[in-house]
Amino acid sequence: MKVAPMQTQAAVIASLVSDSSRSAMLTAMLDGRYHAAGELARMAGIQAQTASFHLAKLTEAGLVAVEKQGRHRYYGIASPEVARVLESLLSIAPPAPIQSLRQATEDQALRVARTCYDHLAGSLGVRLTQCLVRTGVLAEGDGTFEVTAEGETVLNRFGVDIDRARSKRRSFSHKCLDWSERQHHLAGALGNAILERLMELGWVERSPQSRAVKVTAKGRAGLKDTFALDVNAEEGTS
Repeated sequence: MKVAPMQTQAAVIASLVSDSSRSAMLTAMLDGRYHAAGELARMAGIQAQTASFHLAKLTEAGLVAVEKQGRHRYYGIASPEVARVLESLLSIAPPAPIQSLRQATEDQALRVARTCYDHLAGSLGVRLTQCLVRTGVLAEGDGTFEVTAEGETVLNRFGVDIDRARSKRRSFSHKCLDWSERQHHLAGALGNAILERLMELGWVERSPQSRAVKVTAKGRAGLKDTFALDVNAEEGTS
């Protein structure tokens, strides 16, 4: 039986993602930032030359984008759509084996709160989304979240420009299946706008070492007052 071109391309992508080294680098890039090849090599536990070979393959397939600054190259996930597929794969993949205290600590931090490409994920992302639904800011649709009339007022008051988020050439507010919580969190341009506002206010801070984020003391108070989200002191706060 002749294989259709689309099936062939799907097999190519599956083959690229199935490699453990490439998968490790792609997962690292889900923090939404651009990384040097050497940094990604260290994260994947491989030689820099090997990392460069894998990154060339991923770039050629359109999974990874490259930004050049002088003589240096930096690599990141090519689009929100790629990130969405990768996060979906993580949600059905078996948990990675924990072999050290450091890995256990990092894994716990990621489960509590992390970035999923450019929006908030983990327990914090899911709980914030649930609060937005419960308080009437969002209404659940089929595969999406809809902003209510009251929600537009709340989010605009919070400092999120709804019209600007809607004008972006991407999904506005789709559901993203959280790999650690197995529930949906808010993604798309709106999810990104909310995360950016949380960081702008100093309510959450990125970890310099991973995708993990922490809620600050200021953020803990702000999330409770603004969205009725009670973040316990032990849950990703600083």
